[in-house]
Amino acid sequence: MGHWYATVLFWRPQVVLCVNELTLLPVLMPLAPAATLPVRFPEALAIVLQAHGWDAAKIDAEMQHMRECEIAKTANRSVVGTLNEFAFLARAWKEEQGAPPDLHCLSMKLADVPCKPLRYDSPAQRVRALAQSATPVQ
Repeated sequence: MGHWYATVLFWRPQVVLCVNELTLLPVLMPLAPAATLPVRFPEALAIVLQAHGWDAAKIDAEMQHMRECEIAKTANRSVVGTLNEFAFLARAWKEEQGAPPDLHCLSMKLADVPCKPLRYDSPAQRVRALAQSATPVQ
């Protein structure tokens, strides 16, 4: 699926919002312990991909592509804009609930938001299309 970008949401407890560069798929997960985030992220992603209809073989292939992790400065300003928009929406929905949010449910809700960089498709639509494609995910 390519590169992932992340930002910290300073909630209590703190949360990290990760967004895929290709599909803009959002994945929310607890930040703590931050040092283990690169190890914990693939598992959180696998759960979200499964919820979007990916089969186990395709998820395993994606996990193999994610074995190496490199942390660097964000290189795509469009994705930064999407991160900011998702962070705003997530905070609004969190405050509307009035209780600690279910991060998986919130990730799924954000994935249904139409995004201009995707020509107003939603990340969920793009991820489901990848799930149905016969080509390997890069």
